[in-house]
Amino acid sequence: MIKYAAMSELASVYDPAAAEADLYDRWEKAGLFQAEPDPARRPYTIVLPPPNVTGSLHMGHALNDTLQDVLIRWRRMAGDNTLWLPGTDHGGIATQNVVEKILKKDKKTRGDLGRKAFLEKMWAWRKETGDNILMQMRRLGCAMDWRRTRFTMDEAGAKAVTAAFVEFYKRGLLYRGKRLVNWCTRCDTALSDIEVEHEDRNGRLWHIRYPFVDGSGEVVVATTRPETLLGDTAVAVHPEDERYKGLIGKILRLPLLDREIPLIADAAVDKSFGTGAVKVTPSHDAADNEIGARHNLPHVMVIGTDGRMTPLAGIYAGLSVEDARAEVVEDLEEKGLLVKTDPHRHAVSVCYRCSSVIEPLESSQWFLKTQDIAARAAEATEKGEVNIHPASWAKPYLHWLRNNRDWCVSRQIWWGHQIPVWYCPSCEPFSHDDRNHLTLDIEAHKEATKSILREKAKNPVVAEKKPPVCPKCGNRTLIQDPDVLDTWFSSGLWPLTTLGWPEKTKDLDYFYPTSVLVTGHEILYLWVARMVMMGLALVDKVPYRDVFIHGIVRDKQGRKMSKSLNNVIDPLDVIKKFGTDALRFALASQAVPGRDMQMADDSFVGARNFANKIWNASRFVFMNLAGFRPLEIPLEKRDVADRWIRRRLAEALAAVDGHLKVYDVAQASRTLYRFFWDDFCDWYIELSKPRLLPGAPEAERAAAQQTLFEVLGATLRALHPFMPFITEVLGKALRETAGLSTEGFLLASPAGFVPGDRDASDEEMRRTALFMETVTQLRTLRSEMNVPPGKTVAVWANTEKASAFTKETLASFESYLKRLGKVETWKTMGGEKPPQAATAVVSDFEVYVPLEGLIDFAKERARLEKDRLGLEQDLSRIEARLNNPDFLSRAPKEEVDKARALHAEATVAELLPRAFTPKDLS
Repeated sequence: MIKYAAMSELASVYDPAAAEADLYDRWEKAGLFQAEPDPARRPYTIVLPPPNVTGSLHMGHALNDTLQDVLIRWRRMAGDNTLWLPGTDHGGIATQNVVEKILKKDKKTRGDLGRKAFLEKMWAWRKETGDNILMQMRRLGCAMDWRRTRFTMDEAGAKAVTAAFVEFYKRGLLYRGKRLVNWCTRCDTALSDIEVEHEDRNGRLWHIRYPFVDGSGEVVVATTRPETLLGDTAVAVHPEDERYKGLIGKILRLPLLDREIPLIADAAVDKSFGTGAVKVTPSHDAADNEIGARHNLPHVMVIGTDGRMTPLAGIYAGLSVEDARAEVVEDLEEKGLLVKTDPHRHAVSVCYRCSSVIEPLESSQWFLKTQDIAARAAEATEKGEVNIHPASWAKPYLHWLRNNRDWCVSRQIWWGHQIPVWYCPSCEPFSHDDRNHLTLDIEAHKEATKSILREKAKNPVVAEKKPPVCPKCGNRTLIQDPDVLDTWFSSGLWPLTTLGWPEKTKDLDYFYPTSVLVTGHEILYLWVARMVMMGLALVDKVPYRDVFIHGIVRDKQGRKMSKSLNNVIDPLDVIKKFGTDALRFALASQAVPGRDMQMADDSFVGARNFANKIWNASRFVFMNLAGFRPLEIPLEKRDVADRWIRRRLAEALAAVDGHLKVYDVAQASRTLYRFFWDDFCDWYIELSKPRLLPGAPEAERAAAQQTLFEVLGATLRALHPFMPFITEVLGKALRETAGLSTEGFLLASPAGFVPGDRDASDEEMRRTALFMETVTQLRTLRSEMNVPPGKTVAVWANTEKASAFTKETLASFESYLKRLGKVETWKTMGGEKPPQAATAVVSDFEVYVPLEGLIDFAKERARLEKDRLGLEQDLSRIEARLNNPDFLSRAPKEEVDKARALHAEATVAELLPRAFTPKDLS
């Protein structure tokens, strides 16, 4: 059993560090987060979106983890058999880059080490630092079953990835082909389409002359990449462009290289761009590649995988792309072929990992056919098998599934799952030199070796394990494909592999499909859609029933958090300053489904204050429960305030449950905040105080104590998923005070607060609401008139036109009105308003507060006069601006609208009759 601090040991001021000190270790050691298949209980499963092993906890992780923990604790406390399964992703490109940077400090490269030694270094680095982020997640209170921690490259993960590859190959869904791919010269690998990001950058548009071979004229082509003209195999225009009528089919001379190319017509050309004529480079542009296929154009690859010009680029061979561009432009200008250069802002494709410019290149790669499995994934969502929350994200999700291309799954790096494909040098159409090169370079797999295999191998042997001999010729020297699989291929199997697939395990049978995936919208296509595709393709089941899409944490200016902008908020720093519960509650209350949130350090102050409020209110309850033991007190024998707060609690708990069922964590947390702060603290605790005083009737005291115990306990329980540490400490102390079991919320019986049939009726709720409105108006009058807080006031209630309901309510709540409104005497009357009195209208009656003796009339007259003059001056300044034609015509529309709104506001403040004016004080 977990032992907690006794109630008598609770500090007078809430100290998060003390409350959180070792509570998490106690939870974990007690096995509270562990789960095993149990047919008698309903499973509720979440697999953690695996963070990269390179990562440390950032605010995005904190948000994502908090939301998952809220759901797991909520369902566990409801009686479900909950499993939250943790793990990390090997993060192929990103992690390899980290270790390569470490090598660079020693002036070494992975090529210097060779594949085997480099991978040994990668595994050593992963062992040393790879689980740091999981340790940091414990600080957040994450209720994960740490025994089940997985890694995408662990033995079971590798087995599953290999099995999936082989299965897809057997079905004819995996093939090797030469296609245009997105190539990152920095990471030295191909990328899939959705791993490419697009940035708007300032560039140039060069207008270049392409002369006709017969000397009859020229066509001017506009391009943002003049260096690629070396690979042009045509110039294209729109077939309906009148400027080029009669010219289509003529032959042009390629500038600088003097190669002859045709002028062709294709409907894909945008007539409005540049001159309406575009250069066609099939080997280096996706749109050009499609045009080239339609017109059977040759392919000339002038940029290599190293980012340098190939021998086909002529005299520019060996230059970097940047240097080649400069020399090409200089030579065009020198030969009179450059018409002009214009500044031009355009979208540039960049690598999502290193932000280097992507080069579209033709390369032999492994591709997964996705059309059929994507269509099936889309159908699953349309049928309601996978539900996306908020539903607004379903449309772009389905659009991507219906329009995606075959997935390039091979990567030219070393850290990852090596493709389970082997080649036999004896059977392949290799030259003698190729075979010698492969034999010598089989371990290092340098670029020349990889190029031979990638471009020349034709007869792959696909198997889960390396064949002992070639199945065709018996040769024992087989060479494995040096490429690895895309990281997203292995993470796309995550819900399956973590539960034991490809084996038929009890975990897979019981916990799969999982219940919900919680993730950000930025990986909706990279990961979410692919998991659905692969789950359906491999086991004929979706991987999860719901997808909860949350936004991105941004700074107060709406910018992404990044070290370069110096706007990063470290969640561990927030925990040190405000406490874990404050961090969690601040994130949860801002997590409006699908919307980004703006956070700064001061965003956590309100949540910290809420934690303090919970602590102090709980201590008040504890101090008034001395000797208390829970009693069965019939609701009809309790005060109306007791029945009112119980009903308000029942309504709040029902609302919270409803919000969480549709993954609106923000509304759930805000509902609890409003209930605890407003209903419980501001109203009910104040209403209960007279019955807790010494000398109060014992029956009234017992009813108040019982209600305080019930409501505080149920509220702490409801808050536990959001704020687990403070609620666990206070919940234990509350139960200890009442002489009950001190089991934590995660151990306690699922049964919680049960609303009673005889809680406040609708009429009692209306009466209580009227009473509260009356007190609120009295408090407002006191504030407006600057009545000192400690002074009591006399109140006259004009109920001459009030209903019987109102009169009865005021009579029954008179004692509460006096206490909460700080009223010395309460008098009902009819007739005229007493002199020198402030007035407020409540429902169908008025209340008057005589001010004589309460305030300094001279000072109050001066204050009101100052307010009036200030309003007049504001109104005059605004009217002057609005009467100024220059302001109306030149100022931004937003400024003009703002001035008009201020004018309307000032006019209302000036013209509306005031409840109390300076004349009332004379």
